[in-house]
Amino acid sequence: MKRFTLKALFLAALMFASVLFGMQQANDGIQRMRGFDDPNYAEAITIQEAESGELQASILGNEVSSHDLQKKREQLEEMEAYNFFSSLGKQFSATIQALMEETIQLITSLINGE
Repeated sequence: MKRFTLKALFLAALMFASVLFGMQQANDGIQRMRGFDDPNYAEAITIQEAESGELQASILGNEVSSHDLQKKREQLEEMEAYNFFSSLGKQFSATIQALMEETIQLITSLINGE
């Protein structure tokens, strides 16, 4: 199961990187076709080094920093959002587990002749 999860995450990351690469190639193609740069068409990914030596990244024109990700994580922890499907899945899992335990106990009692 762990290998499958790792493969699936790797595949999703590869597809995401491929989409960003394709967007960058399309942007370059548009610029070559027109023959001049248009500031309205920004690059898909830009990575620049600041004067302080820090790397700054932007994806589709939106600045991305580790501080932004930390703030979003804190917001999610504060919200403690209720996920209906998650709780439904947990209940379903508990029910199936209890049912399977009872079935296995019944089968073993029949085999042992109790």
